[in-house]
Amino acid sequence: MKTTKYIFYVLLVLFSTIGMQAQHENHQAEKVATQDKEVLSPHTGAMAIIDGAHIHIDYSSPRVRDRIIFGGLVGYNTVWQAGAHKATWIETNINLVIGDETLPAGKYGFFVIPGKEKWQVMFNSRWDQHGKDEFNEVENVVVLEVNAETLENVQEELIYEVEKKDSDEGVISLTWERKKINIPFQVSAD
Repeated sequence: MKTTKYIFYVLLVLFSTIGMQAQHENHQAEKVATQDKEVLSPHTGAMAIIDGAHIHIDYSSPRVRDRIIFGGLVGYNTVWQAGAHKATWIETNINLVIGDETLPAGKYGFFVIPGKEKWQVMFNSRWDQHGKDEFNEVENVVVLEVNAETLENVQEELIYEVEKKDSDEGVISLTWERKKINIPFQVSAD
């Protein structure tokens, strides 16, 4: 009897995981056209399932288009919604440990303050915001500082990735223009 229940549970988890992954396959970045005109910041997403945690990022992906982005379009030491148009949001169904802090399961606005070498990253309780206009630092749930890597080549479109690093560890990365940041996390056992 226990063996049958265990097999049923394993199959249930397996099919649930496959279903979530299939549901999000359409979130791959694609060139979007509207009335013969390319959309400059298409809506896209990134996701992964790591140790049962379904992590989903929803954002609009602007292009460099021969502009200076960090220190130009996006000023140093100023809040940026980490995407175009509406604020980028990140959702997890299981608590994540980021740095020394726990990000409870839920949906969060994702904001950054870029610096030349270090960036401040903020997970904000208000996920449904237009740009940074409504941002209030009092509503931040987790704040940490990360190093910014300078890239040799220009990354034309803003890209987020969620990658598995170990059985219960992963990294969220943001790459655009000549900058990349990595935010390591661990799926909480609680």
